[in-house]
Amino acid sequence: MVEEILVTAAAVGSAGVVYLGAAARVVKQYERGVVLRLGRLKGQVRTPGFTLIIPFVDRLHKVNMQIVTMPVPAQEGITRDNVTVRVDAVVYFKVVDAASALIKVEDYKFAVSQMAQTSLRSIIGKSELDDLLSDREKLNQGLELMIDSPAVGWGVQVDRVEIKDVSLPETMKRSMARQAEADRERRARVINADAEYQASKKLAEAAQQMEDTPTALQLRLLQTIVAVAAEKNSTLVLPFPVELLRFLERPPQPTDHPQGHARTPDRSVRQGQGMGPDQGTSQDQGMGPDQELEAPVADRAPDEPEPDGPEGRGSAPGPGDAP
Repeated sequence: MVEEILVTAAAVGSAGVVYLGAAARVVKQYERGVVLRLGRLKGQVRTPGFTLIIPFVDRLHKVNMQIVTMPVPAQEGITRDNVTVRVDAVVYFKVVDAASALIKVEDYKFAVSQMAQTSLRSIIGKSELDDLLSDREKLNQGLELMIDSPAVGWGVQVDRVEIKDVSLPETMKRSMARQAEADRERRARVINADAEYQASKKLAEAAQQMEDTPTALQLRLLQTIVAVAAEKNSTLVLPFPVELLRFLERPPQPTDHPQGHARTPDRSVRQGQGMGPDQGTSQDQGMGPDQELEAPVADRAPDEPEPDGPEGRGSAPGPGDAP
């Protein structure tokens, strides 16, 4: 009798262990358990920890509540300004309602992936190329809203959407490179012109200051000589004054008498005409300076040499002279 009781107890204990092993479940911290009893949702979602179900009647489904990182395949589309681009993105989402994610959608991951691809194509068609390249934050928000709207009913919350890369055709890349280069060159020229304008103003002020203070020009010249001598010691620099160049630019002064007419001193003219030194010059007696010089020359033959002394200058013979 005792043996039968022991055997029965052992059998019941073994059955209990087998039942407990079949009914026991462990839900991890990042999971939630959804129990379907005979195909129907039973009770609340099981929290993390140890839980029991009815074997062969209940089925426990564990749903991961962690954030899922899903890459979106590159989608090719045409922007609003008729440029063909390829854009890929990444979606960050998580399950907030385990029961809805299990019951309302067959595969919530695949559903979110397809919704992300269609939303990405729609965003490409509504945007311009400049927006895709520069204003990505606004596009990310619009894409997140488009994906999150239907996903709310699936028990899924889209945490973040990011556009990773925008692939452009090679021709478009070259055109953009030329545009950027031209813009950089334009800005460089504007900056250079502004610098020249400012430098010219400063130079004008410096020239005005040097004009008021001539010593400053000499000091500047000495500084230039020192700078040149420091770079090339074998070079000798001799400053050439600018004032000397201005003096050489002056035209020569014209002569008072033409060549061939030598002016005779006033004293000899007076003596040749029998006048004393106190008597007036030829100009006082009605003769010009040219007449004084040319009268003796006209009386002389072309080949006759000019006589020397006061006798050969056309004076009248005295009473004691021989004929």
